[in-house]
Amino acid sequence: MPEPARLPEVQLFTDGACSGNPGPGGWAFILRHPGSGKEIEGSGGERESTNNRMELTAVVRGLEALKRPSHVELLTDSVYVGKGLSEWLAKWKANGWRRREGKRWAEVKNEDLWRRLDELIARHELRYTRVAGHSGHPENDRCDELAVAAYQPFLGK
Repeated sequence: MPEPARLPEVQLFTDGACSGNPGPGGWAFILRHPGSGKEIEGSGGERESTNNRMELTAVVRGLEALKRPSHVELLTDSVYVGKGLSEWLAKWKANGWRRREGKRWAEVKNEDLWRRLDELIARHELRYTRVAGHSGHPENDRCDELAVAAYQPFLGK
């Protein structure tokens, strides 16, 4: 019997940034294939967003850039993304994409992006690794630089 094909291993570094929260926002990712050293960067901005939305968009866009199922190590400074993946996502899905707010049900914030992320992680094996933001981590610092540059055109407009 042939061995199952091993999934390619990649690292996905992400960051999001906003000038004000809400305000002009930017997101960025670096996708690296350690085996070959190949690396791609992506970034974009929005006129009006939130920091959490930009953090989440960076992860979604990075995963969308993958052409085939992969073993992905996600490295981000976003506690929101980390808790969402490890604690909240399964509960939201089980509760019909609603969350508890006191004794009432409330909508999941950024539900469109969480649903898209849920679709994407079903294709990949994902491992979340938290990195400290603004701590001299080269890839996190680069993503922050790209994300900030991506919202600059929306300032003062």
